[in-house]
This record gives sequence, structure tokens and C-alpha cells, in this order.
Amino acid sequence: MLSRTADHLYWMSRYTERAENIARLLEVTYRTSLLMPDGNMGYWGAALGITGLAEGYRHKFGNITAAQVLRYMSVDVDNPSSILSCLRAARENCHAVRGTVTSEVWETINTTWLEARDSVGNLNQGHLQGSELTKYFEWVKFRSHLSRGVTVGTMLQDEAFHFIRLGTFLERGDNTARLLDVKFDELAPKDGPAGEYYEWGALLRSVSAFEIYRKVYRDVITPQRVAELLILREDMPRSLHSCVKEVQGILGLVANHRSHETTRRAGEMYSRLRYGRIDDIVGLGLHDYLTAFLEGTNELGNLIAQDFLVPMA
Repeated sequence: MLSRTADHLYWMSRYTERAENIARLLEVTYRTSLLMPDGNMGYWGAALGITGLAEGYRHKFGNITAAQVLRYMSVDVDNPSSILSCLRAARENCHAVRGTVTSEVWETINTTWLEARDSVGNLNQGHLQGSELTKYFEWVKFRSHLSRGVTVGTMLQDEAFHFIRLGTFLERGDNTARLLDVKFDELAPKDGPAGEYYEWGALLRSVSAFEIYRKVYRDVITPQRVAELLILREDMPRSLHSCVKEVQGILGLVANHRSHETTRRAGEMYSRLRYGRIDDIVGLGLHDYLTAFLEGTNELGNLIAQDFLVPMA
């Protein structure tokens, strides 16, 4: 496969997954902020911090407000990581390889972009509030689910399919680690079992893990078990373990004569997750562990680009 084709497919899936994860982050931030009657902006500042957008936001807007953060992370065209920008980038990458993907994949991603573009006016004018706002986030997640389902259901499982899946799982693992790192630090100091329950529950729902937690642990929600579920559980679809396992397997399928070190790094990351224990992770420091994981995924992404994709300037 041509490197340029692989590059478009890889980034198409990463941008689609990123849009979904931003929607998940904004939804949990919005729901959690409703529990704060004093109008605390810390949750919205944390949302910017998770995605690395704090500096860009402050340069454009200055003070943090819920409405401005929502607009900046949802529809701001000057923000390359806004939901709208991600969906547009996914569509542009898909358009570049229309002959490689099925017509169903193209129609799904193109329709998603067109509908997202049409919703910009309402968001900019602040018409989406309360239940309408959460419906918008649910729509973004649904379109991402639909894109993945159409990809799995209609595409030949060749190299093109593998690069789409590779981008999806690398992006998902990165976002889960970012969300857990910031939210764990943000929620851990809280007192009061009632408020703590709803906040940890909101975090679990942001990664579609609330029902899974109940099925696995059948007990009250505790921070350490939340961390264990989202880091080490292989059967949790959005856990770090599950994502890195998929990345390692895909790299084995697309390996070439240059990718030995990339495959080795992925295997090393997978081994630490497969044989890790949550007590050891918490003992060493969850923040340090997740920071190291994020550095590892960033380095792995750079190696993948060098071995398979169009070299970045």
C-alpha cells in the first residue's frame, strides 16, 4: 500500500475517534459541572488541559467560561481539535482515498460532516443547552459508532482496513489515559460519598463503562477499581490494555522491513499492561504511570509515521 493512502486512512480514523472522545469529555464535564452550585470553572479548565487546548483557548478568549469552552471545543474552526474540525479532517482524508474505502464508508463520513456543518449555527448562537446539548454529544458518538460499524461490516480486511483500525485504537488509548489522568486527580480529593458516587459514575459513563463496572465488581464505586478497569482490564473495550493489545496485533499484520523497532515498542507496552497490577501502579503513582503511557503512545505514533505513513515536516 502507498504510504500516502495509509496516511489518509490512519488519520481519517484518528480524527473520527478524536471527535467522539471530545464529545465524551464535554458531556462528562457538563454533567459534573451541574453538581457545582457555585459555578466552579475548574472542570472546564481541566477539559482544556486534558486535550492540550488551554494555551490556545486563553490566547483567544482569556477567562474560562462554560459557554466559551463548549463553543471552542465543539465548533471553533480556529481550533484544529474541535469536534467540527475533527469531523472535517476525517471527511477530507476519506475523500482523498474514496477509491480505497467502500461507498458506504464514504457516505457515512461525508454525511456526518454535512450534518455537523449544518449544526454550527445553533451551537454558535447558544441554542443547544441542557438536554439539547447532551443530544448533540450523543449524536457525535452515534456517528462515530456508525462509522466503525460500517467499516467493519463492509470493508475487506486488508491493509487498508488494518490502518483504519490502527488509528482508532491508538487514539482511543491516548484519550482514555488523558481523561483518567486529569479526572482521577480532580475527583480524588472530594469528600462525601453521595457527590463522589455521582462524579465517579459520570467518569465511568464518559467511557461507556458504568454498566461494565457494575457487572465486574458488583460493589460501590472506588477510585482504585475505576483505575483498574480503565487501565488493566483486557475485556473493557476502551481500557489501555485493550487498546494496546489491538495496536500490537495490527502492527504484526502490517509489519515491513523497517518496523521491527515499532513492533517491539508496542509489545513492550502491551507486556506492562498484561502483567501489571493495580496495587503496583497506584503505589508508584498513577499520574507518573499515565504520563509515561502517554509518552509511549506519542513515541509509538511517531514510529508508525516513520515506518508506514507520509513523513511529517
